Amino acid sequence: MKVYVAGHRGMVGGAIRRRLERAGHEVVVRSHAELDLTDQAAVRAFFRAEKPEVVVLAAAKVGGIHANNTYPAHFIYENLMIEANVIHQAYETGVQRLLFLGSSCIYPRAVAQPMAEDALLTGVLEPTNEPYAIAKIAGIKLCESYNRQYGLDYRSVMPTNLYGPGDNFHPENSHVLPALMRRFHEARAEGREEVVIWGSGRPLREFLHVDDMADGALFVMNLDTETYRANTQPMLSHINLGSGEEISIADLAVLIAEVTGYEGRITFDSTRPDGTPRKLMDVSRLTAMGWRAKTRLPEGIATTYLWYKDHISVLRQA
Repeated sequence: MKVYVAGHRGMVGGAIRRRLERAGHEVVVRSHAELDLTDQAAVRAFFRAEKPEVVVLAAAKVGGIHANNTYPAHFIYENLMIEANVIHQAYETGVQRLLFLGSSCIYPRAVAQPMAEDALLTGVLEPTNEPYAIAKIAGIKLCESYNRQYGLDYRSVMPTNLYGPGDNFHPENSHVLPALMRRFHEARAEGREEVVIWGSGRPLREFLHVDDMADGALFVMNLDTETYRANTQPMLSHINLGSGEEISIADLAVLIAEVTGYEGRITFDSTRPDGTPRKLMDVSRLTAMGWRAKTRLPEGIATTYLWYKDHISVLRQA
């Protein structure tokens, strides 16, 4: 198949691209400099020229609590524009199958745990990332609406917190796992006696290695239509993708400290926001269909740290 992967330079899109290429598909990509996905005319011209058979929409503006709080307008505007442009132009040029990559933050802050697919739109979102979450919900609903109106097969997967090679390790704008990895690495290199972490350390989070995510996402994309629709009723919309296991931020910090070799004190600043108290995906639908994550968290963190050390000089210039 000729597959367009939007967001191939990101951690998610890069992992999916590698998996598709290993499977022998023709993969079409464009950098942001070559194609601005928020530009409707540019996206239209690209789709009419390339005519992909399948689209994987992994492009998004992403970041942690600090970034979401600081740039809410950027997060909602850019993600809405990317989704609307890509999904609509896929329809306009006859793309029958599209896979949209969402996020576990689509679910309400006070939702029952683990979070099941039918919990969508049943409560108030977490305020610290509400604009991003609303944009991701819009992406799900775009796919659902185009399926209902035009009889297409546009699918959505909702990955849990991802990590691995190609992650964003920015000290302020990254997610918790890569941010902690960089902080502990630098603290060890500088001989610091203490590392202070935002929040209480009590929130629970689920993590999925990006290679497992790519494997699970393509598993969903390759399901026959009858199986996919049977497992996304009544909305024909999305399937959760996660490891089904959780860890506290405090225990995660200890694990990352061990992997990086940091031996100083770990303290928590409870005046800083915690975010959602608990986020665990209900992955029973995907498990029942025969897919399960393979990478254990300690192993995944260790291999990610090796990648990080090999790319430090490039990451510091980014």
